[in-house]
Amino acid sequence: MRLTSQDYAEARLESSLAQEHHYSRLIRNQKFAVIPSFTLESGETLSNCQIAYKTWGKLNDKRDNVLVVCHALTGSSDLVDWWHPLFGPGKTLDPTRFFIFCGNCLGSPYGSSSSLNINPATSKPYGADFPATTARDDVNAQKLVLDALGVSSVAAVVGGSMGGMTALEWGLCTPPHYVKTLVTIATSLSHSAWGIAWAETQRQCIQNDSLFRGGHYEPHPSSQPASGLAAARMIAMLTYRSSTSFEARFGRKPNKTVTKKSKQSNHSHSSVSNVAVNSSNSDSHKRKLHPHFSVQGYLGYQGSKFLSRFDANCYLHLLNKMDSHDICRGRATNSNGAECPTEDDFESVLSAVEPGALVVGVESDILFTPEEQRQLANALPDARLHMLSSTNGHDGFLLDFEDLDRLMIEHLQNKHPQIYEGEPLVAGNADLHIDANGASMVGEMEE
Repeated sequence: MRLTSQDYAEARLESSLAQEHHYSRLIRNQKFAVIPSFTLESGETLSNCQIAYKTWGKLNDKRDNVLVVCHALTGSSDLVDWWHPLFGPGKTLDPTRFFIFCGNCLGSPYGSSSSLNINPATSKPYGADFPATTARDDVNAQKLVLDALGVSSVAAVVGGSMGGMTALEWGLCTPPHYVKTLVTIATSLSHSAWGIAWAETQRQCIQNDSLFRGGHYEPHPSSQPASGLAAARMIAMLTYRSSTSFEARFGRKPNKTVTKKSKQSNHSHSSVSNVAVNSSNSDSHKRKLHPHFSVQGYLGYQGSKFLSRFDANCYLHLLNKMDSHDICRGRATNSNGAECPTEDDFESVLSAVEPGALVVGVESDILFTPEEQRQLANALPDARLHMLSSTNGHDGFLLDFEDLDRLMIEHLQNKHPQIYEGEPLVAGNADLHIDANGASMVGEMEE
């Protein structure tokens, strides 16, 4: 079943964002669209729904050389920030051949409608009252933006982790044959009990912070529940990597560099860092009992850094969005009354997707396991499965670029040889929009 609730809605392209805030300004050179009235899967309606997005490249005459990229949990529309090794002439994300579109999902702090926007009923930020959204809502909203841009069809949709969930919904929520192929990376047919459990530990950290105030804190880094959000980020970092990668990188080495990094950070959350890594304890005896290891410093640094670029309500919203992911929800008949969909249910639902998708997993991924990748590949019609041989865990899709780039280029060239024929549509010196100092604002790629 394909969603049709937005068949008569339209997106209006805008040159600027009506409701700017600290987080939306972190993403440079974004474009924006407004949907005057957008009905969510839940039945609730957003007035003047904002969608932030970025594009690269040029549409061809058929307006079908479109490559849609779906970002992960804390990503943004600026795919160059978090996937820049895959971007450029001759790369997977080639702006000389493709018209590349990356939309910021609903509920994210980076420009699309979220808890940071003003609730028209109260004239205050929504906070915890922002309505729940799903990956299907993101696809429906972003499809309206593509319509406004004049796109006729999409050559491929690519996404990893939460972005992979969204990629699957692009194949299911849009008209038949609109999306020609999918590339899903380190994702799943539905969010597992394991994934939901890890998300719940992070929720508890945030919601039990005294500054959370039921989600109605002042929406700014200096006044949000800093300790809870930092702790949640540290938990998340553990699920993104592997025991092998942590042991190889940190072992039992003492911390020597994190203090310097923390001082160079553009924000000050010393209380969070002190709690996280015990750096404020000056008693030498206690230091011997509780040594400050390098891995503790790394986690403290990552938690503290996260506070300047992400909002706690938005983080909770996106965790809930991931938990809601189940391609069979409202689609599979489940005639046997089982609470969980069967393999037949998954195959039946995904039969609507164009055959020949590429499914990529990471052998050391503990969050979206190799078994889940095999299940997904088996359920998709005529899909090809490839497992990255990496010790980087779930973040392998953000770190092991050479193998991933090769796989995706091969897939796209096989599916769309015509896009690679002839002269490029634009010159090969496309503006990469990389931060002047070469740093990633999102930071998942940081070693």
